[in-house]
Amino acid sequence: MRVLAIESSCDESAVAVLDEDRGLLSHVLHSQIDLHRVYGGVVPELASRDHVRRLVPLVRAALADAASTPADLGGVAYTAGPGLIGALLTGAALARSLAFAWGLPAINIHHLEGHLLAPLLEPDPPGFPHVALLVSGGHTMLVEVRGIGEYRVLGETRDDAAGEAFDKTAKLLGLPYPGGPELARLALEGRPGVYGFPRPMLDRPGLEFSFSGLKTAVSLAVKAPDFDPARRADVAHGVETAIVATLVAKALRALEATGLDTLVVSGGVGANRRLRADLTAAAARRGARVHYPRIEFCTDNAAMVAVAGLARLRAGERADLAIDACAQWPLDSLAPLQQQGTAR
Repeated sequence: MRVLAIESSCDESAVAVLDEDRGLLSHVLHSQIDLHRVYGGVVPELASRDHVRRLVPLVRAALADAASTPADLGGVAYTAGPGLIGALLTGAALARSLAFAWGLPAINIHHLEGHLLAPLLEPDPPGFPHVALLVSGGHTMLVEVRGIGEYRVLGETRDDAAGEAFDKTAKLLGLPYPGGPELARLALEGRPGVYGFPRPMLDRPGLEFSFSGLKTAVSLAVKAPDFDPARRADVAHGVETAIVATLVAKALRALEATGLDTLVVSGGVGANRRLRADLTAAAARRGARVHYPRIEFCTDNAAMVAVAGLARLRAGERADLAIDACAQWPLDSLAPLQQQGTAR
């Protein structure tokens, strides 16, 4: 089977073609960073309009790069949620229309399931079961993954996600959008120990996260009358250290709680180099192994949607003719693959 996949949940327009025998044949992406930078964040209406402009040319490009025609495809997969509802609807409408016109089955994919399965694109993919740390601008959660569609959320953030804490700190420091990567670069120039920001919820048992207190502590430090702007790099270093230490500690705690020895890290914050280095070292000390998708597949992309779509289409799942999209969609509501039939 060969699948065309479309991703449009936020501010990346992406299309990919995945073949079950030959692997990933193409993946193309248009980022809207320049469009939203002037506003300091994603403007949903502008994101939706740009998806309308970009997706059809990207479909043509992905098919050309894959040396494929619609006749070569066995299905169309698309992100149906969670995400910005207008952005989701543009991708869903195009995907369902293409599938109908080409006489192909379609499948609606959960955005977070795509992130969880992104490491399966690597040459040495993780096996099941494992623990996944899914960490991005909108989500921070630990998930026990027993198989495709078999997800048990172990803990998640009560408020801000880790990526949101990175971005809001960057904004406080006057860094350009997108703030997370800019803050990580600035942190390389910072001095350790100048700012000892709190490690949220590490002083209590459990696997939940909370980053709103950290954000408040940073805001108070930066807005203090005696704050020296020359210490921005020290603040960045302190924030990154606090977030990474929290994620590492909770991830190891999840491995201990489940008795598993394989950890998968996915989502945009998974590209953070300090997180990768510290987590890999900490996991190795307890005899565990960590898997990461390559950097380009940490952020939103259609290749991860293709992985989930191919698996579910092969299992016999199909979406109906409705153009389906939802801003909120609980991850643990997904059905395991053996429960075949019509998708939600």
